[in-house]
Amino acid sequence: MSARKRDPKASTAPSSDEPGHTPDPAGESEAEEVTTTAFELVEDSDVPLTAEVLSPDEPDPSPDDEEDDSDGDSAVPVVHAAGESGTVSALTRYMAQLRHHAPISREEEHELAVRWVEDGDVDAAKQLVLSNLRLVVKIAMDYRRAWANTLDLIQEGNVGLMEAVQRYDPYLGVKLSSYAVYWIRAYILKYILDNMRSVRMGTTRAQRKLFFRLNKEKRQLELEGFEVEPKLLAERLDVSEDDVRSMEATLARPDLSMDMPAHRDETGGTTYGDNMATPGSSAETRVGTREMHRVFLEQVEEFAKDLSERDTRILRARLLADEPLTLAELGEEFGVSRERVRQLEARLLRDLKAHMESQLVDFEYYAPSND
Repeated sequence: MSARKRDPKASTAPSSDEPGHTPDPAGESEAEEVTTTAFELVEDSDVPLTAEVLSPDEPDPSPDDEEDDSDGDSAVPVVHAAGESGTVSALTRYMAQLRHHAPISREEEHELAVRWVEDGDVDAAKQLVLSNLRLVVKIAMDYRRAWANTLDLIQEGNVGLMEAVQRYDPYLGVKLSSYAVYWIRAYILKYILDNMRSVRMGTTRAQRKLFFRLNKEKRQLELEGFEVEPKLLAERLDVSEDDVRSMEATLARPDLSMDMPAHRDETGGTTYGDNMATPGSSAETRVGTREMHRVFLEQVEEFAKDLSERDTRILRARLLADEPLTLAELGEEFGVSRERVRQLEARLLRDLKAHMESQLVDFEYYAPSND
């Protein structure tokens, strides 16, 4: 992690381009705007927008209240003082380690941040990260219902915290925790979005916007008395109607494996993939077409054996050629008019059709109609 040098000419007032311009993360509307701004700065990293569908319905729990929460986390064996063996979750062990990294005061935080920004002091940056690890746990707990393994969320949140420290400007008058909360949420939500399904979602800006805001916008329109339609949703969210329909279909059904048995009580039998039609013609149709083409060419060669030199020339130059000659060119070659060549070609086609009908079964079915 490299220190970001501060521009001496930069204003000390909060900038609208910085996610830290809103020091109060408690306001939900302001928080959403600042979170969106934070993701704009990491556009190259494909960080998604904030999620209403993943937002908790409960107030943020305290990290100390979650020490005994072992849901979704692996357990490791420990030995108690009395010699009795037992198990404790990895999350509990992690929470126990956090007791060694207490939060720091605002003055100490500012001093460490200045050392990091101005001097590139890595130890100062490390202390800023360690002192805010409890904030990451607090935010990660909000999304336990969206992801089973809380430690995964904490890990991604820690990456977001380090990103916040990397970009933090201590001269804007904003606490690091207020600034970092949006980066922490950004990385947690990105992780959930990238891994919640086998087929990755939210690969474009429009898809991310729909994923996080579609259901909320539907509820808002219903409260306002509107009939929820894709066209109206597309106008409100500034996306196309096709994007809205595609996301609705994606959210309405879970991922389905093509190798999954078509019937629950049947193993090793028919799968869902076996019943899916491939694009284009089937293998049987392609094989049949190739075979019919081969037989047709064989019969044409058989028909050509009894033709005169002029008729053979017309057959190969007009009927079988990929780039057939014109009637005028053949007429000049034979010393006759275009109309005479046309008459010869028509007679040749009638004879060829009669030959095919006598040699091939159901030729009328495969032959092109006179229309």
